[in-house]
Amino acid sequence: MHITLRHLRIFEAVSRCGSFSRAAAELHLTQPAVSMQMKQLEEQIGLPLIEQVGKRMFLTEAGRELQGHARDMASRMADLNAAMDQFRSLERGLLRLAVVSTANYFLPPLIADFNRQHPGVRVSLQVANREVVLRALADNSTDLAITGRPPDSLDIVAQHFMDNPLVVIAAPAHRLATLQAVPLHSLAEETLVVREPGSGTRAAVERHFASHGVAYRVGCEFGTNEALKQAVRAGLGLGVVSVQTIELELQTRCLVVLPVEGFPIVRQWYLLQRTHKRLSDAARTFREMLLGLDPSTSLAAARSGRGRPA
Repeated sequence: MHITLRHLRIFEAVSRCGSFSRAAAELHLTQPAVSMQMKQLEEQIGLPLIEQVGKRMFLTEAGRELQGHARDMASRMADLNAAMDQFRSLERGLLRLAVVSTANYFLPPLIADFNRQHPGVRVSLQVANREVVLRALADNSTDLAITGRPPDSLDIVAQHFMDNPLVVIAAPAHRLATLQAVPLHSLAEETLVVREPGSGTRAAVERHFASHGVAYRVGCEFGTNEALKQAVRAGLGLGVVSVQTIELELQTRCLVVLPVEGFPIVRQWYLLQRTHKRLSDAARTFREMLLGLDPSTSLAAARSGRGRPA
C-alpha cells in the first residue's frame, strides 16, 4: 500500500465531519478533490471505507479501524509541529484555544494583550459549548481549553485561574432593585428566566436554591446569555448570569445586580490541557499568563454591587 499523509488527513476530516462537502470546506479544498483522494485511498487499501445509505454517510468496519490510526497520526503530526515551533521561539507559531461561550466575554482582552507582546503568534479561537470544547481537547485539535467545570473522564491537567461569580440581575425598574438587601426566600415570589437544561449556570442555580430549600418559578428558557439578558431588560423576570457577561450592561445601567442573600455563587474557570501534551512556546506562555492573573478580581466586582440604581 502507498498511503500518504495527505490521504490520512483528508480521511480523518471526512470521517469526523460526516460529509465530503464539510471536510472540503474545513480543509480549503474542492469537493471533487476530496472525493478523488478518498477514491485513491480505497484503491490503495483495496477495501471500501465509506458506505452511503440514503443521504447519510457511514464508515465501514475497515473505515472505523482506519479512523483510529488516522486520528493518531494527526495527533502525532500536531505534536511534531509543536516541537518544531519551539525552535522558532515566539517569533511565529500558532496558539489553538477552545473555550466555552461565556469565557468569550473576558478572553478577547487577554488575547489582545498576548498579541501585543507576541505579534508573530497567530491565535485560533474556537468558541463552542462544553461538549464540543472537550471533544476538541480529546481529539488534540486544540492546545488549551477553558471551561467552568473540568471533566472526570479525560486524561487532563485542570488548573483554576479565575473565579466565575454568578449574580442575580434585574431591570433597573424592578421592585427589588432599590433594596439594600434581598432575602433569598423572597425570590420564591419572583419569576426567573433561566438558561437551557444542561447549562452549567442552570445546574449551579438549581443546586443553590435546593440547598437552601427555596423554590422559584421558571419563566422562559434561553440558550444564550445574550437572549437571557434581553429578557431581563424587557421585564420578563430576574436572571442569574456570570458577572463577567454583564460589564457593558452595568456601565450603561441597562441591568442591575441585586444584593441577594447567598449570592454571588462562586464558580471557577479552569484551564485544561492533555496530560502528556507537549505545548509550544506560544501555548506555554499563554498558559503562564492566565495562571498569573488575580483569580478573585471578578469576585470583588460581583460583591461591590456596582450597577445598582442610586
